[in-house]
Amino acid sequence: MLHSKSFIIVALLCLYFTTTTNAAEIPAPKDIVYPGTLNLSVDLTDLDRRLFMVRETVPVKPGPLTLLYPQWLPGTHGPNGPVNLLTGLMITARGRRLPWLRDPVNVYAFHVDVPADTDHVDLEFQFASPQIAEQGRIVATPEILGLQWNTVVLYPAGYYSSRISVKADVKLPAGWQFATALDVTSRSTCPHPRIESGASSNPLLRGAGEGTGSAADCIEFAPTSLDTLVDSPLFAGLHYKRVDLDPAADVPVYLNIVADNPSKLEIKPEQLAAYRKLMKEAYALYGTRSFDHYDFLLALTENFSGIGLEHHRSSENVHRPGHFTEWDKNAPGRDLLAHELTHSWNGKRRRPADLWTPNFNVPMQDSLLWVYEGQTQYWGIVLTARSMLWSQQVAKEVLANIAATYERSRPGRAWRNLQDTTNQPILGGRRSLPFPSWQRTVDYYNEGVLLWLDVDTKLRELTRDRRSLDDFARAFFGTKDKSYDVITYTFDDVVATLNTISPYDWKTFLRERLDGNGPAAPLDGLTRSGWKLVYREEQSSYLKAQDEVSKSLNLAFSLGLTVSTRDKGNVTEVVWDSPAFKAGITTATKLIAVNGQEFAPELLLEAIRAAKGTNQPIELLIKTFDRYRTVSVPYFEGLRYPYLERIDGTDDRLTAILKSRT
Repeated sequence: MLHSKSFIIVALLCLYFTTTTNAAEIPAPKDIVYPGTLNLSVDLTDLDRRLFMVRETVPVKPGPLTLLYPQWLPGTHGPNGPVNLLTGLMITARGRRLPWLRDPVNVYAFHVDVPADTDHVDLEFQFASPQIAEQGRIVATPEILGLQWNTVVLYPAGYYSSRISVKADVKLPAGWQFATALDVTSRSTCPHPRIESGASSNPLLRGAGEGTGSAADCIEFAPTSLDTLVDSPLFAGLHYKRVDLDPAADVPVYLNIVADNPSKLEIKPEQLAAYRKLMKEAYALYGTRSFDHYDFLLALTENFSGIGLEHHRSSENVHRPGHFTEWDKNAPGRDLLAHELTHSWNGKRRRPADLWTPNFNVPMQDSLLWVYEGQTQYWGIVLTARSMLWSQQVAKEVLANIAATYERSRPGRAWRNLQDTTNQPILGGRRSLPFPSWQRTVDYYNEGVLLWLDVDTKLRELTRDRRSLDDFARAFFGTKDKSYDVITYTFDDVVATLNTISPYDWKTFLRERLDGNGPAAPLDGLTRSGWKLVYREEQSSYLKAQDEVSKSLNLAFSLGLTVSTRDKGNVTEVVWDSPAFKAGITTATKLIAVNGQEFAPELLLEAIRAAKGTNQPIELLIKTFDRYRTVSVPYFEGLRYPYLERIDGTDDRLTAILKSRT
């Protein structure tokens, strides 16, 4: 039950469901129970073509029917439903083909006239999962499958998605193991052939799904709401391992791992201990469990596309294959599971009022992503350090990199404030931009880290270190143990809770940081924590690992560019107004030679070192499209990599923040 609702939801509904001359009316969602239960069957066994075969039965009444494909997806904060990958849609009633019409304005809506003698319609279609990365997220490989239910369901308009009941089942390749937060009612060998209920009316479905002779396992799930179904994805794999992260607890938590290779499933005792400590640290922070059980879904792969996506009782995560077996090389991104776990409290249990919507086709607003994602990013770093998944030193190197980014490589703060970046998921998501340092993308994540460090250290300063952001987390997010009812919040709720921790003008404090523009980087919290940002000529261990993971050479804090080492000199980012930018280098550029010699990463590093303190520019031969030219880059400050250094005579609040609580 929602404890508060924003007036803006009503306005959005009125705007969104206004009909046009050429569009049929799309019923606005109502908070009433949908009569009957949708039956949804998904066949995931076509590993060669990676087609997800879908059959669905929808209880209906005679007359106009509008079916919706989910568009506005929780966790992505934008209109990202991949309707372009829905194909082969055929709708029948009592064996008769029913014509459907896609809405000309809302392409996620399909209109059907239901005949008088009909109490249900049958749907058949496929989700054509991407074959290559340019088509979207790869979610099916010979060893790993990922099923997001929103990609394989059409649902009736006119109802809250929480009031629509769905009974789902899937078919998996025989012997594959799977994990999901859904309740499983049965698993058995599927009857042969794969599609048992007669010949399909869809030749594509018939050709791809019937008569292949391949064995499969059928899994049935308990009926649940459409909300819960979409919030409970499934990972499956040929190579699978399940690890208990809270043995003997009354609220079970499992780490479910699938991998390209069985050898990558090995997890050492000290690694397991750190992940178990993560759960203890999270419970110590929030004081409650915001779920009745929780499943981390983790794929270790280079073939299945990367993801970190929160759900209330589970999360989707991808790490490199060597996450466990090459532990020291894979520190970057190790805060992913802590981040997604935190979302169970911040974002799922407690949700911004303008991000809550009655179904998946009502537009969201993202004004509070600096709390939803920004504070989650902060706690992800802190919990990773407290659980010993990172050492304190690595965590400080991570924070140094974030601080340096906003000091030296986010000049876009001069025109675009932090608040406006929360619109980015609607404007264009995380699509690559020509000049992200100037245009700004999802900066509410990492600038949000600096904002919440500022709040944390201010609370500590105001209370002489007796209170902190830990107290806010417990008071704001840690409500009602083992419950996953959604409670919405507003900006004023955040301010009010901060004032219960320590009275202060928090509204002005936050709005100045959200609505203001540079030029100074938002480093007050770092200073108040007893540390300052400095630069050295040698990379930190974290940045070395980050370059190795990304196969790149990051010179953002010196020359002002990042170069791909995988693609031998392709420039992947240029910092606005940096030496590289002023020389005319862009992301359409390839470095061919450095000071007359063929490009190599070490050669470029040596050229920067050699130019330090001189007046001799670095000469770069570059290629843009089919044009070659030589540019001179007058940069003489040498290599610069960020570190944190103690401020003498101050309290070391940062070390206290990162210290374990259990």
